[in-house]
Amino acid sequence: MNLIVTIIEQGLIYGILALGVYITYKILDFPDLTVDGSFPLGAAITAALVTQGVNPYLALVAAFAAGVLAGICTGLIHVKCKVRDLLSGIIMMTALWTVNLYIAGTSNVPLFSQKTIFKNDMIDGIVPEVLRPYATLIVILILTVISKVLLDLYLKTKSGYLLRAVGDNDTLVTSLAKDQGNVKILGLAIANGLVSLAGCVFAQEERVFEISMGTGAIVIGLASVIIGTSIFKKMTVLKATTSVLIGSVIYKACVAVALKNFEPQAMKLITAVLFLIILIVSMERKKKVNKNA
Repeated sequence: MNLIVTIIEQGLIYGILALGVYITYKILDFPDLTVDGSFPLGAAITAALVTQGVNPYLALVAAFAAGVLAGICTGLIHVKCKVRDLLSGIIMMTALWTVNLYIAGTSNVPLFSQKTIFKNDMIDGIVPEVLRPYATLIVILILTVISKVLLDLYLKTKSGYLLRAVGDNDTLVTSLAKDQGNVKILGLAIANGLVSLAGCVFAQEERVFEISMGTGAIVIGLASVIIGTSIFKKMTVLKATTSVLIGSVIYKACVAVALKNFEPQAMKLITAVLFLIILIVSMERKKKVNKNA
């Protein structure tokens, strides 16, 4: 039972990250590697604030804002400096490694003695004793649902439709007298804001900041998006954002099952193999669809 709860917790946290990757990968068609830097950015902001006694809930807002700023920087490098999308993300990801070290002060910051969004006086007073073992899961679920609902509401706005149009047909955006570059920057800002928020939640759940915790974050995000959108593609009842969240939980479950049969140091190899399998399966499905068409 504890394993299942842990899988859901981890899956939902990375689900918030996957929502950000969904914006860049599926909507903007932008291979944004900034994710590997903005995820630990949220954790670094959290470590710096929480260790100073700042309210851990304010750290969520600060982490999101920092991620937004990182996304804007990536967008400016791509749009204003005319650097290719992939290189823009790599440049920003590399720069954020140093930025994160400066913010946190060191490469490893333990948060075991600090109050977090999962363990504080307010949570202890609100959550009944019988639900106390699931307090972490409840908080993560609430944050994930809020992130998903707000993103869904935004995508239904005029700005949200423009964001979708940029990925599908950027000429249409230009014909509407809108700057497609600014729309891309906005999309990257929101995406990295969500990724950084996920990093903040992850650091408080694990009660530690580690400079390398963002390594492979983009792979996890992409795998979650591909799994969710592939498995639940024909289920029109589910929204794409819901599918992505479920895909993240499924992915973490697959990793957990694999780790039970292999040693922990094989995790990166397992992640790479799983991602490769997911990509191959998704490409095969696309070939069948095109062939039938």
